[in-house]
Amino acid sequence: MLLDTPKVDTGFIAPDFTLADPDGINYTMSEQLGERGLLIAFICNHCPYVQAIAHRLAEDARELERSGINVLAVMSNDYRLVEFDSPSFMKRFAAHHDFSFPYLVDEDQSVGKAYGAVCTPDFFGFNRHGELQYRGRLDNARMGNSENRTRELVNAMHLIAETDKGPELQHASLGCSIKWN
Repeated sequence: MLLDTPKVDTGFIAPDFTLADPDGINYTMSEQLGERGLLIAFICNHCPYVQAIAHRLAEDARELERSGINVLAVMSNDYRLVEFDSPSFMKRFAAHHDFSFPYLVDEDQSVGKAYGAVCTPDFFGFNRHGELQYRGRLDNARMGNSENRTRELVNAMHLIAETDKGPELQHASLGCSIKWN
């Protein structure tokens, strides 16, 4: 099922969580919330929309991290329903796309539900206070065409890092529905 993300709920406070990556290393959201903000990306392996943007997400995340903005990815799909989203495949997917950020397993789907994530990809940009300032798409590129793209997420996160506020104009992300159990 194809879904759009809801309009940004500016000021929504990021619920804290601790999740593990496929190797069992735990990451706590509040420890990742840096002085310049935090991007949380809800993604999965099997979604064609995520597959189409994964290399651009990896590239953009590296730029954000170089500028002091932390990045976490969360996989909230029921991987018993979709085996390709299982932790072993997550590890391969992250390596294949050269992710520099932790890709975390939301085993009980509580984080996806707490954040109101609806699709993959679903991007949440928080300021240093943990207040939601961006909920939109990665960029304006179409499924297979990334030439001359406007890097909306990167631009928004840089604005948030400098001003604690996101852009007025935000375009919904489009993707596959999260597979809830």
